[in-house]
Amino acid sequence: MNFHLQHARALTRREFVSNSGKLGLGAIALRGLMNQGFASSDSQPASALAPKAAPFPSKIKSVIYLSMSGAPPQHDLFDWKPEVVKHTMQDCPAEFLKGQTFAFIKGTPKLLGTPYKFAQHGQSGAWVSEMLPHFTKIVDDVAIIRSMNTNQFNHAPAELFLYTGNMLSGSASMGSWATYGLGSENQDLPGFVVLLSGGSDPTGGKSLWGSGFLPSVYQGVQCRAAGEPILYANNPDGMSRETRRRSLDTLKALNEAEEAQYGDPETVTRIAQYELAYRMQMAVPEVMDIAREKPEIIDMYGAKPGQASFANNCLLARRLVEKGVRFVQLFDWGWDIHGTGGGDDLMNAFPKKCQQIDQASVALVQDLKQRGLLDSTLVIWGGEFGRTPMNEARGGSTYLGRDHHPHAFTMWMTGGGVKPGLNFGATDDLGYFVTENKVTVRDLQATILHLMGFDPYKLSYRYQGLNQRLIGPTNEGQIVKGILA
Repeated sequence: MNFHLQHARALTRREFVSNSGKLGLGAIALRGLMNQGFASSDSQPASALAPKAAPFPSKIKSVIYLSMSGAPPQHDLFDWKPEVVKHTMQDCPAEFLKGQTFAFIKGTPKLLGTPYKFAQHGQSGAWVSEMLPHFTKIVDDVAIIRSMNTNQFNHAPAELFLYTGNMLSGSASMGSWATYGLGSENQDLPGFVVLLSGGSDPTGGKSLWGSGFLPSVYQGVQCRAAGEPILYANNPDGMSRETRRRSLDTLKALNEAEEAQYGDPETVTRIAQYELAYRMQMAVPEVMDIAREKPEIIDMYGAKPGQASFANNCLLARRLVEKGVRFVQLFDWGWDIHGTGGGDDLMNAFPKKCQQIDQASVALVQDLKQRGLLDSTLVIWGGEFGRTPMNEARGGSTYLGRDHHPHAFTMWMTGGGVKPGLNFGATDDLGYFVTENKVTVRDLQATILHLMGFDPYKLSYRYQGLNQRLIGPTNEGQIVKGILA
């Protein structure tokens, strides 16, 4: 135990100010002059976000995770089930209900076949709904995984489990693990950037991109597509950039003195964050300005500069990875299609969500490909769980909708290391249970880490006496070799 550090944390503000007078600002300033350039000093650690080589060979340099918050209905997008259509509004067979727990369904629900048409596309013959007309253009570039499975059926714990490896808050997010292990190729931008659309934060909250037990320098930085890209990063009125530089130099000297005395790693993080924020004042506005793109590229995404939208965020994601950002996560809220009313039903709200993401998701993949970036970028699309093959009919609602379903759902992936044009996994005739090549959340996490060049069983951080890992304490998660190129 570091007793000096524990003592420092126990000091009151009054004691700190009193003792600071004894130390003297002159001594602090002298030490600062003797150690100009924190990151470059041989006696000081290098930047925590300095780029690092992956432990194992990997094509992947960046990850873009398109998170559909609320869980898209796989039956109406990717998992074509003619038997469910045939038996629509008939009672669900009893064997599928025995011992099952639902978030909202009561009694014996009615089966709900998709009201939308499906067709096969591409050389892969992938079944895709008419709700995703643009996606049909890239079916031979992606691996569609129809056999996803999770053990959580409520939004917040399911999202936390998927993105942090723990259904409770406090663990490190996937993007934080990526920057912890690989750093960032651009020291003027955050290594892990988060972009939101859909009008609300994801149900799991900001913990979904938090650093948890990892040093806070690895947490995701939320940026905005409209307005000031990062809140509170700009200088206040009356403060010039030169004045900001002088104030940061003084803060840096104070923090270095504290770090030398107490050895708290969070002090090193504080220095790095101040310096990164200063550099971001110049770099972020430039990279976040999608109006700099050619008009044909903006039209390709369906983006509108100056507005907040999923399309804008997809274009921003490409610009960010092009500039060397390691991990970009887009959360698009609004996929919770329960059918309690016209605002969350299958016939009105769902088509609008599909229109909002279809063109932009496909444009992102095509744009990365035409720029030669797809081979070095891993793109992932999906939600936290699936939806039931039954109509929810909560409280007697006449609107069509589906309840939460953990047993089977669909995701797709593309990029370096992923087999293109692949239809992987299968479900039963109702799309209720996985029947072939089940992929658990732990399997998905292990596979993503593997594609980034990590050994998912060895990537860990010592905390509370345990080697904490994204994939959890056991080795249940397995790399899904069937989707690897």
